[in-house]
Amino acid sequence: MRPQLDRDLARRIRLVGLDVDGVMTDGGIYIGAVDGAPLELKRYDIQDGVGIHFLKSAGLKVVIITGRVSESVRIRARELGVDDLVQDAGARKLPAFRRILEREGVRADEAAFLGDDFPDMGVLRVVGLPVAVGNAVPEVKAAATLVLHAHGGRGAVREFCELLLQARGEWESVCERYVAERSIDLPEAGQ
Repeated sequence: MRPQLDRDLARRIRLVGLDVDGVMTDGGIYIGAVDGAPLELKRYDIQDGVGIHFLKSAGLKVVIITGRVSESVRIRARELGVDDLVQDAGARKLPAFRRILEREGVRADEAAFLGDDFPDMGVLRVVGLPVAVGNAVPEVKAAATLVLHAHGGRGAVREFCELLLQARGEWESVCERYVAERSIDLPEAGQ
């Protein structure tokens, strides 16, 4: 059975925070070197990215907080147009999240956070909507109000976006707006 979200809780959410490794990715990291320079690669789910676009289209703030520093994450965050990105090699996510909430003028009970492992627990314990992806450790699932079926990097972010926007009554309008924006025939450059 598909998880459900309380409509009032969903409507209260103004900001969505995302972990990266194990949430936006499957948690695997490819590490190597090219011409002596270190290189790290991660796999992201493209449908998750469309879901993030839908959240932003509905007026929600989207932020990424990760316990690793990675050029891959910086590139993906820029592509997605997220409102804030914090990469803290010490995985001090809660202080970073609190600073973001303060800057954005959002209370913790007006925020959701998607996590999968112990570095996410501090944030999950304070937000109004703590969410665990399907591959989360048991302790994170126990701390979550919502446990998704999909695993990180395999559609979990998209599943959450759909559930949240459906509960808010915004899913159909956001989808239709997206399709309409991409159905306009624009003149080619130079014409």
